[in-house]
Amino acid sequence: MARIAGVDLPRAKRVDIALRYLYGIGPTRAVEVLNQAQVNPAIRVKDLSETEVARIRAVLDRDYKVEGDLRREIAMNIKRMQEIGAYRGLRHRRNLPVRGQRTRTNARTKRGSRKTVAGRKRSKAKK
Repeated sequence: MARIAGVDLPRAKRVDIALRYLYGIGPTRAVEVLNQAQVNPAIRVKDLSETEVARIRAVLDRDYKVEGDLRREIAMNIKRMQEIGAYRGLRHRRNLPVRGQRTRTNARTKRGSRKTVAGRKRSKAKK
């Protein structure tokens, strides 16, 4: 069983797919890591030797921020934006979309389920 950065990689999957289970590693970065570690991306995790796992682990430790370190950095960036009073920090604090999306309609994921407000419907124009 290959354990990298505190995560057990699924044994039956190809290495390039299994590396994506690490937070901060997607398809492109997985291939980059394997090229730097000189490991065949098509091989299965269960067929990796200890030296290959060690090479992958060394490349990740040396060149990339993954899992806990990356999560901590992102949390600190958000906290810093909130403390300095930046607009993005205020949006994070209010749990609203940060990147300019509209909120009059949509944004249901961030805003939560609908809360019905009395008298909100438009009244029909009187004749």
